[in-house]
Amino acid sequence: MPKYKVEHYESKIRRHFNPLIEEQELLVKQFKTDATKRIVGKLAKKMGADKIMDAFKKAEDQMKKAQQDAKTFFTKKAKQDDKKTLTYDLRNSEEISLKDCEEQLRDWAKELVDREIRRRPEGAQLSQLEAVKQKAMDIVYENGDDASIAKALDICTKKIGITWVVDTSKIKQISA
Repeated sequence: MPKYKVEHYESKIRRHFNPLIEEQELLVKQFKTDATKRIVGKLAKKMGADKIMDAFKKAEDQMKKAQQDAKTFFTKKAKQDDKKTLTYDLRNSEEISLKDCEEQLRDWAKELVDREIRRRPEGAQLSQLEAVKQKAMDIVYENGDDASIAKALDICTKKIGITWVVDTSKIKQISA
């Protein structure tokens, strides 16, 4: 089969499937976000990271207060003596923060949610759409002539409500 035909079929498959898959991914994303938020706290507690993170939060709050106090102090001193300038850095790249810990837990929770979301109806439907899209691509690569490709794609896509072969005989002629 010529390359332009393969590219045409690929384009047509993307045109039909991508909007459906994107819509389903948005639904799944909503559930992922909600589930991830719920699971982060439970995961932290289960792993014992909640105690460490609480201690981190207290320490960071103390650190912020100390930084604010230091900033106020040095700013006041600099204003009192016009010749003094402020040159200090409050952040060291080797430090780990509460935000870093929360981000790590969020990543782990997302992995758990990704596995769980496939068990929900929305995740199952997304998996089905992706499988049918892959099957349609396989049909294009595995068949040689246009008629057999069109017939096989029509059979494959009817399961999800897409009509591959459109009957144009009932379309009225546009009068000029």
